[in-house]
Amino acid sequence: MKRWIRIAIGALMLSAAATRAAQVGLIKIDGAIGPATASYISRAIDTAAAQGDECLIIQLNTPGGLIDSMNDIVQDFYAERVPTVVYVAPEGAMAGSAGVYITLAADVAAMAPHATIGAAHPIMTGDETETTNSILMQKLGNAYATVIQTIAEKRHRNVNWAMASVRESITTNSEAALRLNVIDLIATNVPDLLHELNGRSVNGKILKTTGAGVVEIPMTPSEHLFQLFWSTEMMMILMLIAIYGIIAEISHPGAIFPGVAGALALILLLYMSAKLPVNVAGIALILLAVVLFIIDIFAPTHGVLTGGGIVAFFLGGLLLFNHAPVGYHLPMTWVISATLITATFFIFVVSKGIRAQFLPIKSGKETMIGKTTNALSRIEAAGGKVFIEGENWNAVSETPIEAGQPVEITGIEGLTLKVKPK
Repeated sequence: MKRWIRIAIGALMLSAAATRAAQVGLIKIDGAIGPATASYISRAIDTAAAQGDECLIIQLNTPGGLIDSMNDIVQDFYAERVPTVVYVAPEGAMAGSAGVYITLAADVAAMAPHATIGAAHPIMTGDETETTNSILMQKLGNAYATVIQTIAEKRHRNVNWAMASVRESITTNSEAALRLNVIDLIATNVPDLLHELNGRSVNGKILKTTGAGVVEIPMTPSEHLFQLFWSTEMMMILMLIAIYGIIAEISHPGAIFPGVAGALALILLLYMSAKLPVNVAGIALILLAVVLFIIDIFAPTHGVLTGGGIVAFFLGGLLLFNHAPVGYHLPMTWVISATLITATFFIFVVSKGIRAQFLPIKSGKETMIGKTTNALSRIEAAGGKVFIEGENWNAVSETPIEAGQPVEITGIEGLTLKVKPK
């Protein structure tokens, strides 16, 4: 009897497991594609695979991003740890530049109505001359036309359109993309997407998504911080901290903290510049601005060099990320704010700190240097006495001085004054 009870319970459990609604993972990418995005998508794929999800839906809205990060995401899709569905949504969303490669590389490519996809030509980063730049752009375009051709062939999508999106930067809406076999389906929302996905075969697996529970996989706090870190705005902040910190340490020796903060910011800035493209001409203009600000502290130019420094810094800020991919340009408000803050910093903080180092000493025994008094006794190399500042002082002189003669104090060694005849 007990044996039949155990069998019945086991059968009920198996039946419950079989009838349990399927689960689908969901993440949302809204913004430029960068290292933080690639890391998030990779973790989400691992999480969805570990949870046994039917698939991972990546809701995408991006103007583009970095080539290296895009390559990492495509390689994660190819690993086939879990079926991937890129859903360009909501309505009016875009998969531009790097987003095109990501969408086409997914197991299933879907879009919301009135969404846009295209303009996949890669952007050349750097500071080459116009001729060199055009040659490299052509080479890069050819290389990534082949990359997107391979992706389209692997996923059985429209190869001609994919290559044209790179070579000619063409774009299309979701309705035309479906008609041209650029994407697999159009869905108005996530529930509609699940309905459309149900029964579709992906890598030999039949998706069972009707009535599936959607579990969003959120970013972790560290991923949020990582995403905030990998931005042009953060690079500008780090650059300002490096400039302010190092200059503040020079103008206020011994403060320590500004120097340490500036050095750390400089190291982080150099590390980030290896990933986020920076225009060398922009950096040169910003350094020129700093030099002009400092020179104007000493030179009587009545602010002419400071004005030149402000213009140089502003132009440097404009050029700093002008070769960056779409989504990684510095907003004009940041350029203007950084220029004004930097000008204020040098005019009111650095200038006063540097000038203070060259002011005459106003307290302590060093203030006696240059003053005159009368010798109390004969003064020679062996010693003597003078009276100054209400006290008797030992004094020495290379030239013998008789008592009562005026002397000028030329230096101090310990408690002994060096004097000479006045």
